[in-house]
Amino acid sequence: MSQYIIGIDLGTTNIAVSYLNAEEAEEAVPELFTIIQVTDQGERDNRSTLPSFLYLPDDKEVSKKALDLPWAAERDYCVGAFARKNAQLLPDKVISSAKSWLCAQNVDPDSKILPWNHEDPSRKISPVTATQRFLEHLRDAWNDSIGADDAKKKFQKQDIVLTVPASFDAVARDMTMQAAKKARLEVTLLEEPQAAFYAWLQTHNENWRDRVAAGELILVCDIGGGTTDFSLIKVTDEGGDLDLQRVAVGNHILLGGDNMDLAMAYGVAARLLEEKGMELDQYQIAGLTHACREAKEVLCADANAGPQKLTVLGRGSSVVGGTITTEVTMEQMQESLVDGFFPLCAIDDSPQQSTKAGLRTFGLDYEADPAVTKHLAAFLSRHGDELPAAILFNGGVTKANALTSRIVETINGWRGKKDLTVLDGTDADLAVARGACWYGNVRQGNAIRIRAGSAHSYYVAIESSMPAVPNISPPVAALCVVQFGMEEGTSQEIPYSGLGLVVGETTEFKFFGSADRTEDNAGEILPSVNHDDLHSLPSLSAKLPVEDKNTPAGTLVPVRLRAVLSEIGTLQLWCLEEGGSKREWKLEYEIRDAEPAADGDEEAGE
Repeated sequence: MSQYIIGIDLGTTNIAVSYLNAEEAEEAVPELFTIIQVTDQGERDNRSTLPSFLYLPDDKEVSKKALDLPWAAERDYCVGAFARKNAQLLPDKVISSAKSWLCAQNVDPDSKILPWNHEDPSRKISPVTATQRFLEHLRDAWNDSIGADDAKKKFQKQDIVLTVPASFDAVARDMTMQAAKKARLEVTLLEEPQAAFYAWLQTHNENWRDRVAAGELILVCDIGGGTTDFSLIKVTDEGGDLDLQRVAVGNHILLGGDNMDLAMAYGVAARLLEEKGMELDQYQIAGLTHACREAKEVLCADANAGPQKLTVLGRGSSVVGGTITTEVTMEQMQESLVDGFFPLCAIDDSPQQSTKAGLRTFGLDYEADPAVTKHLAAFLSRHGDELPAAILFNGGVTKANALTSRIVETINGWRGKKDLTVLDGTDADLAVARGACWYGNVRQGNAIRIRAGSAHSYYVAIESSMPAVPNISPPVAALCVVQFGMEEGTSQEIPYSGLGLVVGETTEFKFFGSADRTEDNAGEILPSVNHDDLHSLPSLSAKLPVEDKNTPAGTLVPVRLRAVLSEIGTLQLWCLEEGGSKREWKLEYEIRDAEPAADGDEEAGE
């Protein structure tokens, strides 16, 4: 057994690490690991979080040893505080929101695309590599302190729990695991809203049962830097004792603090144009957006904070003195954010959809409607008539009382009464890391576990056999192979017969997922894949081996299916030959590989 349990919140804006001594697990509580990082040229300091920013300076832009760390000399990049500082001044040389790029549907997260606007292709890296460098920094910082004198205490030898958004699909989870493996780490993935709730459970220990009641729904509302995550947890009565079960998760909503920073920046830019006649270009807007992020975090954290100074580098001869200086107040921040992102709405409201332009600049596919409350209404409406009785807030955005109060006001309006319970006692910035650490302790049997499984149902396309007809394609059905809630680390036989598997030639397997179809069971067949609540996943191309000299390529072998959902949420689909030689073929859901793994085994279990 490892000596430490480590929880990592790999946030869009900030990264936090918590740990406890596994040898004292029953008495220990999660502690914060402070992270050494470059804070300015030639300066280093330990901070409670590591900003999720990566600075890639051009040659001679910084002095030779300016980015050195105790374990790295003459490094040509840095992550953390100094990188974040330069995001305001040099936005085209700093990677931010790498986590959001991991789940972007329009790019390959393993290709060298970031920073998006960097002029030098040789200085670009992939979102996976950026994530790898964040994890390597944590590993090396730990090994330089706690793990410095004892090989058993090295970071890579500990029990590590790494968090991801509940809405991350199989691709994004797989990319996260790839980044961890490249950093030489073995990790267990945990959904962020669950981690936040584990932190609340740890804080209240056995007293949590006094704060909720059997039959109640608890909403975990996690609004971070780049995403908004909703989860529902049901309090159940198990033989007179209260238990917990995760019953629903929302879709991936690319909406969070980044959008709010941009809204504040455009508000400030409009005032500068009106008051001083200064029109900012996109480069200055990018820098101003990072400055607004700094101001927002101060104002959210301290209700009594005064106006925050904003400075943007000037460009062109029209800017006097080379810089633009202004400020933003608490009132201006709330005016920009409360009504724009958290409007009062009805429970049957839904986010507005806009027609996208045929040509636009390439980037992340942000939500068209910024109204978080409308996204929340749509989420709750999809999951039945019952509304939550309690709410747990998480994420840096929720530190602003004005914003959380508006969410509570909105839900109380839907409930028709003002008694929504707000569960408190956790730190919005650090709860996910602490909860991830506590989950590692839970896995060892030392505390209550939230029962949960797959956040989506998964389907494989089944093409019907029919005679050729001009201009008519064979109908394609969707067979459910993983039902919502299937426990990770388990397998199941798919009760569906009459399937044939093509072997000996390259074929395509199409997969679909749904966060909304929570009632479908494994083995159920949908007559068509054209459902609004099914989303297409990347296909697998595979050439399954014949394994028999007497079987010609292209033969259709009768099979039944077995699905395995691994501990990291990836899918294995086993095709088991009916009768005959009992051959088996395994489809590994390695979505981003050009040639997905496809193994032919002669004997079961190999």
